[in-house]
Amino acid sequence: MSEFEAPIRAVFLVDARGTVAGWNAGCTQLFGLTPAAVLGQPATLLLAGGQAEWEDALHGAPDDERELAVDLHAAHGRILPASLALVPQFDAGGGLVEHTVAVLAQQFAMDDATESERVARAPLSSVVDLFPGTFYAINRDGRFVLWNHNMERMLELMPDELAATRAVDLVDLPQRPQFIDGMRRVFEHGEELQLEVEYVSKSGKETPFLLRGSRIRCDGEDYLFGLGIDITERRARETHLRLRERALHAASNGIVITRSSGEPGADNLIEYVNPAFERITGYPADEVIGLDSRFMAAPGMDDNERAMLRDAIARRTSVNVVLRNLRKNGELFWNDLNITPVQDEHGAVSHFIGVINDVTALKQRTARLEHEVNHDALTGLANRNLMWDRLEQALHLAGRQKSLVATVLIDLNDFKAINDTFGHEAGDVVLKVVARRLQSSVRDSDTVARMSGDEFVLVLTNQPSLRFTLRMVERLRRSFAIPVAFGGHEIPVGASVGVSLYPHDGNTAAELVRAADVAMYHGKGNGHNDVNFFSSNMKASTEAKRKIESELHDAIERDELFLLYQPRVATHSGRMTGFEALLRWRHPEHGVLPPGHFLTEAEESGAIVEIGRRVLDQACAFAGQLAAIGFGNVPVTVNVSYREYSQPGFVAGLAERMARYRLAPGSLQLDLRIEGLIRNPTLGRELAEQLRELGIGLSVDGFGAGLCDLGYLEQLAATQVKLARDTAHSALDGGGAIVKSLVDIGHNLNMQVVGEAVETRPQMEFLTALGCDQLQGIWFSEPLPPEAAQRLLQERQLA
Repeated sequence: MSEFEAPIRAVFLVDARGTVAGWNAGCTQLFGLTPAAVLGQPATLLLAGGQAEWEDALHGAPDDERELAVDLHAAHGRILPASLALVPQFDAGGGLVEHTVAVLAQQFAMDDATESERVARAPLSSVVDLFPGTFYAINRDGRFVLWNHNMERMLELMPDELAATRAVDLVDLPQRPQFIDGMRRVFEHGEELQLEVEYVSKSGKETPFLLRGSRIRCDGEDYLFGLGIDITERRARETHLRLRERALHAASNGIVITRSSGEPGADNLIEYVNPAFERITGYPADEVIGLDSRFMAAPGMDDNERAMLRDAIARRTSVNVVLRNLRKNGELFWNDLNITPVQDEHGAVSHFIGVINDVTALKQRTARLEHEVNHDALTGLANRNLMWDRLEQALHLAGRQKSLVATVLIDLNDFKAINDTFGHEAGDVVLKVVARRLQSSVRDSDTVARMSGDEFVLVLTNQPSLRFTLRMVERLRRSFAIPVAFGGHEIPVGASVGVSLYPHDGNTAAELVRAADVAMYHGKGNGHNDVNFFSSNMKASTEAKRKIESELHDAIERDELFLLYQPRVATHSGRMTGFEALLRWRHPEHGVLPPGHFLTEAEESGAIVEIGRRVLDQACAFAGQLAAIGFGNVPVTVNVSYREYSQPGFVAGLAERMARYRLAPGSLQLDLRIEGLIRNPTLGRELAEQLRELGIGLSVDGFGAGLCDLGYLEQLAATQVKLARDTAHSALDGGGAIVKSLVDIGHNLNMQVVGEAVETRPQMEFLTALGCDQLQGIWFSEPLPPEAAQRLLQERQLA
């Protein structure tokens, strides 16, 4: 050290405001001030001159290292000319933290020193260990000529190992070309080095560092002086951020982040939307950034939910709402929206995060399920559940408004016959057509419901007067006057209609429906599409009819139904030509009842089908008994209704009975009403053909009582026709010519003509004179039990 005087190694730190933040022993020696006296004080207190240059250097471009000449207030009151080297220090995010200030207070010669000594004696060498990261100086060969202890510690290398190592060898292999190119630009072009690399320690540990450095000329040579900041934590944060960003991008829910305006009602502008938001709404990100998300609101919808949303945003609280928005193409979609406020580092809400879940499909499925639960699948009308709910609502409203509510119950006439004749597809078409007609006959505020197979209920709300209700019901009645077209046929549709009114006929939904049912049942079966309003006297008659229906079912179970047999006789020989089976009911309270007391109710309730099976069984058994005593040629005639023979399997049942009772052809005859056969001509022709194949005779009853297609009657090729009761009785009252014509027509069709209900000798003689082939009535015999009928047959035929 004889050739030069050692410089004072004075280094202090200055924060971004120019306040002294660090003070070493060299500073204490140079300035004569202890750390306690200077820390926290403005650095300008140390300057005796050059304050302007100091301010320029301190607040200039932070990337540059600066050197400036100043005068210092040194110890012992001296004013000392010196050079200050300012080296900026940055945090992990690249923000300026402080400056390291090295004081060059003396110029000295270094001609005879080695390169390492010249660099080592530079004033910066006294502060490198103060740096928070690694400090390095690299020559053009890429070797370290100066470093701090952090460098050795991080790389796990001894000083001699580090001195023998090239900088590029410490970098992860894939990054070496980038590092070499960065060094080249520094030395050749003077560019700043700014590079993120992975340092590889001696043990193989990789540590990410941010390298910053500049070319500095020292004693005629260029060196790369720089700092390395460990960015492990920053990398971890970035990794988490990238992961979150990928999650946001990959999320199936739409995500929107808005800035919090801080003012109620002000716009909260969108700063970010994810791809799912773009997909759900149809809006690309660049079209919505900078807008308030309310631009998607569907006008006039979900006002309550939007009020909740505004209130939560004003109070900076979370909220969840389900509302409707508009996609870019104008389509409505249901949005399950969650809004969450986000606080900054000071606890103030700076942003809102909205999570959008498109629940349109769920809402549609729910709506479909609700519709299916509350509506009839075939007609789309309200079902029983919804009808009761609508009726309850209508009554509640009518109670407050003092208005009328009409309950209309409609039951289609002979709907089962439509299914049996034309098929269930035709029945479905009829129901759908009826449903449409009913809906078109009422207002939007009214309800049309399908209660069961062929039963409908209408709830007519807010009826201002009975006259208004009458007009509405009349429209309903007229809607049934038009037949339904199906498969080239016109299917007539009749209905029984019952009406009850609130509050006159009941105060509850159940009472009103029961009253309408009573009114409907009162007129059922008359075939005139009449409308019946409920009245108190209906209840008794309806209950009586229903009582008969209930008792009929009991009668079937208790076997209270039985047959009597009335003989038919030939007009010219007087011999018995057959028996007609006549049904009776041995009623436990009223004694023996004829068919007129119960058959209508049996037809309407459907009990006639089971009754008819039992009648056929008893009649076939009686025919078998006649055959057993030698009278197999005396047929037994059974009356069969349209409802019976239109049942599937009816003819098969006849064949099974013929075989079971061993009946010969001609032993059994069916008596069918002419109006039933004409009602379904195709079925009538098919049945007649099947009866002929089985050897069962066909008798057509009611001849002369109404219109009759003689061509169709000829096609049936019936065994006989029976004059209608009233027609036969009219023979003595001036109707002889008509009866004679009917008898002649029957003979021309090759059919026997039977006159029934013969009660007197004049009737018998006159019908015989007019040409009837057979007669039947109490003039000849009362209906007889099976044993008495057999005895009478034996007596007459053997006499």
